[in-house]
Order: sequence, then structure tokens, then C-alpha cells
Amino acid sequence: MGRLKVGVIGAGGSIAACHIGAYLKNPDAELYALCDIDEARLKTAAEKYNVSRAFTDINALLELSELDAVSVCTWNNSHAECAIAALNRGKHVLCEKPPAVTVGQAAAMKEAADRNGKLLMFGFVRRFGNDYRILKDLIGGGFLGEIYFAKAVYLRRDGNPGGWFGDKSRSGGGPLIDLGVHVIDFVRSIAGNPRPVSVYAVTYQKLFDRKNIKCGEKYTASGRSENDVCDVEDLAAALIRFDGGLTLSVETSFALNLKNDVGKIELFGTKGGAKLDPELEIYTETNDYLTNVSFAANTALSFDGLFENEISHFVDCLTKGEPCLSPAQDGIDIMKIIAAVYRSAETGHEVSL
Repeated sequence: MGRLKVGVIGAGGSIAACHIGAYLKNPDAELYALCDIDEARLKTAAEKYNVSRAFTDINALLELSELDAVSVCTWNNSHAECAIAALNRGKHVLCEKPPAVTVGQAAAMKEAADRNGKLLMFGFVRRFGNDYRILKDLIGGGFLGEIYFAKAVYLRRDGNPGGWFGDKSRSGGGPLIDLGVHVIDFVRSIAGNPRPVSVYAVTYQKLFDRKNIKCGEKYTASGRSENDVCDVEDLAAALIRFDGGLTLSVETSFALNLKNDVGKIELFGTKGGAKLDPELEIYTETNDYLTNVSFAANTALSFDGLFENEISHFVDCLTKGEPCLSPAQDGIDIMKIIAAVYRSAETGHEVSL
């Protein structure tokens, strides 16, 4: 089919820049068009990347019959609308995480993809890291045995990034749906995508967006202002049980009184345990001795090349027929978990799925 002609919807943000940069590096793809509702940011992106087809109206972009595929990099609450519109116009879609803000929206996206015979891939970018690949290889070889318990911690101290991130009407939630979705998907997918069966969770809103803090703001949305809404959780914690026996403990925050930000995943199996923090370490037994195994190099999460790997896979699915490693059904399943966490936190009871 030649070079894949791709458009990016929501082209003015930092995630869009990751998609755009990856497409520009891919010899089998052509960055063909851009779309953003903010005319000034659209103009800046179009000039920066030398793209002549730039639209503030998604329908105008989708009228390009020669356009093959789009990346959806908009606010979370418009993922479904944009993806379904593109699928209905015969375009393949790579949609950023989270898939949507409700389970019903994610299901409608998959239905549109199936009905139109187009690929819907969700941007679970952590699946395309070197750390994931190495750990997946070890698990596939039986090195850890049966994985029955896991812990995933993704904690930030400074406050939510502001802008749309703190506005639940646009984001769908706080650190759970923004950060937690990464580590929940990482653990579930690396364990073979077991079916979630129940969730018990809590959420807190105590520190809000910490606008009083005078320094140390590491994560700031480009659209942040003094008038931002902040009605999302600061902290979410959950215990998720899966069919087959795996239990996952998750903690994630935008704002928390801890010393340093934490990003750590731990897996516990019958033959060994593993920790990504960020280097990969294995804890096992050798000849009846407890043994710690460190890897030589390149086992830590690196964002260098992460989006390039994801975009290359999306392009290869369409140009070379590779099976998708991040299909639409996985997005629905993750949204079921996210929704159950919020529902459990709201009711104070365990939620069965």
C-alpha cells in the first residue's frame, strides 16, 4: 500500500509531539495532516513539522480520502468521539490511553472498528519498552513460575499537572486513569491478560493541585492556568483480583506527602520474583541458596524509543499484516477495571466484575 498517510488529531500537546516525532522517523509512514481545536497551537505545530494540511475541524481532516490512519491524542473525554468518527470514515486508529472515560465508550469504539473492518489499537506504550520485552521473555520461559501477587506503585508528590488533567469532565479522573492505567495494563498484559473478577479500592482528594507550592513542579500541562478546575482524586489505591489467582495491589498519586516520586513494579512467583525500579532485578533460589540476579544493562525503562516502538508496530500492523499487540478488547477490559476502582471507592464496597 506504499507509505502510510497518517493524521494526528489533538496535535498541540506533548503526547502528540511523541506520536509526530515517531511517525517522522518511520520510513513507512508519512505525516500527512494535523488537527487541533486550538488554532494557534495548530499553526505552531504545522509550521514546526512542515505540514500543509492543518484543520481545526476533525470532519475536514477525515474528508481526506487518501488518509489511511490517525492518532487520537486529544483530551480523554473526546477519545471515543474522535476515534469512532475516524473509523466510520474508513481510517485506522491508534488512540492514546486511557481508551475512553467509560466502559460503554470503549465498547462503542471497538464496535465501530469491527463494523468498518479497521484496526483500533490503544496506546499502552509501556508494552513496547525494553523492560517489558525482557520480563515477558523471562516469564514465557517459566523463570518466575506461577505469578500470584504483584505490586505496582506510581506516585508523584507535586500535584496534578493542571489544565484538563484536573478537570474530571475532560480527563475522566485523576492519577488512576492517567498514571495507574499504565502499570495496571503492564502487569495484566505481562501476566497473560487474565480476566479481572473483583476490585476493592479507595480514593482521596486532600491536597488538590498544590498551587501553593513555589517550586518543584515537574509535571505541568501546557494549558494550565489560575482558573483551572481541580475535582479529581489526589491518590488512588486498589486491590484487584484476577481469574486464575493473580492479585494486584496498585497505588498511584498526583499529590502525596512523600520524599521522592516512585515508579516501581514488583511480581512475585513460585520460582522467583522480579522488580522494576527502574532496573530489572530477579530474586530466586540457586542450588538451595537465595539468589539475587542483576542484569548487565539496558533493562530499565527508557522513554528513548518507546513511542517509536509503539508507532512502528502500528504501522507494521497496517503495512505488513502483523497481529496487533494492543488490541481494542484490552482497552475495554482496562476500562472495566478503572470503572470498578472508582465505583468501589465511591461505595466503600468490593465490586465484582
